[in-house]
Amino acid sequence: MARYVDGYVIPIKKKNVKKYKKMATMGMKTWMKYGALDYYECIGDKLDIPYGTTFTKLCKLKKDETVVFAFIVYKSKAHSVQVNKKVHAELAKMDPKKFEEVFSMTRFSTGGFKVLVSNKK
Repeated sequence: MARYVDGYVIPIKKKNVKKYKKMATMGMKTWMKYGALDYYECIGDKLDIPYGTTFTKLCKLKKDETVVFAFIVYKSKAHSVQVNKKVHAELAKMDPKKFEEVFSMTRFSTGGFKVLVSNKK
């Protein structure tokens, strides 16, 4: 079965990880409530790998920062659009300053991805 993924890369200050986890938990509940199949928020742990472009360089991380790698799984691109419409309507009720207290929206990266290979059928 085809799947679709929204992916996110978000640099955050290490001191904000606890606040981000609280925000991410709320996000997970919201996306799942509206039909997402799976939801992951992962915090950087081993970022300076000796090959490729590291997340540290890619995100221009400062010493007091780490990165969140997150992704949400949907049945299809159309399902992603359907779920996100409901989620964004709910998030629009929130004060955008709440996000900026935890991470900078100008360094936030996101995109939609067609699944190329997966162990799920």
